[in-house]
Amino acid sequence: MIGAAWAVFRKELRDALRDRRTLLTIVLSSVLLGPLVLVLLSTLVAGIEERAESREIVVAGIAHAPTLQNYLQRQTYRILHASENYEEQLRNKRLGEAVLVVPEGFEADLVRGDAPRLELVLSSANPRAQAAASRLARLLHGFAQEQAMLRLAWRGVSPASLHAIEVDERDLASPAARAAQWATLVPFFMLMAVLYGALHAALDTTAGERERGSLEPLLMNPVSPMALVLGKWAAVAALAMFIALLSCLSFLPGQWLLRSETLAAMFRFGIGEGAMFLVLLAPLAAALSALLMAIAIRCRSVKEAQASATVLVLLVSLLPLLTLFNQEGEAPWHLGVPALAQITLMGRVLKGEPIAGWELALPLAVSALLVAACLGFVARCLRGAALK
Repeated sequence: MIGAAWAVFRKELRDALRDRRTLLTIVLSSVLLGPLVLVLLSTLVAGIEERAESREIVVAGIAHAPTLQNYLQRQTYRILHASENYEEQLRNKRLGEAVLVVPEGFEADLVRGDAPRLELVLSSANPRAQAAASRLARLLHGFAQEQAMLRLAWRGVSPASLHAIEVDERDLASPAARAAQWATLVPFFMLMAVLYGALHAALDTTAGERERGSLEPLLMNPVSPMALVLGKWAAVAALAMFIALLSCLSFLPGQWLLRSETLAAMFRFGIGEGAMFLVLLAPLAAALSALLMAIAIRCRSVKEAQASATVLVLLVSLLPLLTLFNQEGEAPWHLGVPALAQITLMGRVLKGEPIAGWELALPLAVSALLVAACLGFVARCLRGAALK
């Protein structure tokens, strides 16, 4: 049976690689999409960093507040005068800075010791202006603290009386754990590469064979249905891991294209992490290949099989979101759910955290049981088709 399965494996793998158009589509969508999104994210972060380093603020009526103007200039900020239609520019997202509006009586209120009011104009639908508003609010808070300390010093009161307590922060996250926050997309794209790498091959080798009318002649050969199933399954799983390998390799040069210095310094995905990712994804590739074959074996056409496999594709795509929305940390049952277990363990790899032996064995055992059940079902369906 092993020799027959090996022959089927070589035949199915050769057929899958011969369909170059479909293979090219899978490679482009699964391999290039991840680095492309990473580069776009780095471009966004680089733009935010550039705007923060430009140290520019937009003010309307700065002539009414020479004291505030002096403070802003001492903080090495360049003051830009707001145009008359700044509100329309904020709504249309043509202006990426929040606008500070200073009233006419600002300096007089400040001299009298009153609390003058300032207006910070922004649009919550404008992300760039919203980020600039937070930076400008912190700057105004610093100005308010300076004025409060000057008033206390003028009255002979120590400015230290404003600070009743001192708070020191201690971050327990390791540098690798902080860097992993920027690399959370990598496990997701690796997972999708395995899924879509197995999807077309699994549907073509089952429902595609039935649609083309080549499944019944194949069953007439002196080969047991289990040998056929094992050969087809091995070819599908091998193709899924091949796409995962290409996806993994694409992230290595993808790091060279990062535009953000902060992201480039924190993003760490090397050969060691990639190799560990492939080890973790191998059981998932085997399980998804068997499950997709079990779904498609009862379908009469590839189109029908694609519709039936949509639920599985959607489920595998949504499972990683549990790690994103779960605020209580990892749960032991996560390792017993395929796809979710791989996402969890790949996140551990990126954080540099150790993985226990049982944490590797549990997803492997679940995948092995799923593979055995699905392949047994496919073999039974083929045996029934051969008898008919």
